[in-house]
Amino acid sequence: MLEVHTVLCRAGKMDNYSYLLRDSKSNAVIVIDPSESAPIEAKLAELNWRPNYIFNTHHHFDHTDGNLPLKQKFDAKVVGNINDSERLPAFDIGLKPDETYTLPDIAPATAQNQAATTFTALDVSAHTQGHLAYYFPSAKALFTGDTLFNLCIGGLFEGTPEQMFAALQKIRTLPDDTKFYPGHEYTAGGAAEAWAYFGGNRDIAAYLEQAKQKLGQGLPAGPITLGQEKKCNPYLAAATLHEFKSLF
Repeated sequence: MLEVHTVLCRAGKMDNYSYLLRDSKSNAVIVIDPSESAPIEAKLAELNWRPNYIFNTHHHFDHTDGNLPLKQKFDAKVVGNINDSERLPAFDIGLKPDETYTLPDIAPATAQNQAATTFTALDVSAHTQGHLAYYFPSAKALFTGDTLFNLCIGGLFEGTPEQMFAALQKIRTLPDDTKFYPGHEYTAGGAAEAWAYFGGNRDIAAYLEQAKQKLGQGLPAGPITLGQEKKCNPYLAAATLHEFKSLF
């Protein structure tokens, strides 16, 4: 079982989401994309958790600014794409893209350690080169950083539409009941385009109503299942590269 807590960082400015994970099999605690340390430290104290690892999806400051202070306070190891090690602050452990690893020790998955919790470091380079998404199959949980948001996608700072389409196709192959956790609260930003694209159908209407209710309670709009997102996110729904590129 993977226990997940969402921490809103840079509230009202960039509205980043950082995530605290605890794996019940190993008791390993992971911080994903620590945008800033203070709210994360406060939530860790509330939970009485001590992080073992800090996972970065990509190198942008609003996903890594908490790396060094959290590493210094908790002696946590910073984990990310081995090919992006020079751009990730306080980097410790390199992952090979599209490889599967185990917890509590970050080691390649083998037939001998099948009982361990596994995760895959999916290469979704497009928003940035070296961007990873973290997929935990046993929990059916996907952490997408700035690749996939609610109803939209991340900007192409370092990649191409072709790369982003390929990244989304990887995500599309995951089970429909996988819950995805994005790197920002951008639901409102994608709502108008999604509504127009799908003609305000029943699926998008239900999606937006659910998001409105949760956001109104001070909760994240997600997590949303990939099955729901495929029905409501134009970029994830696009079946061909030509259709995808027409959205830009």
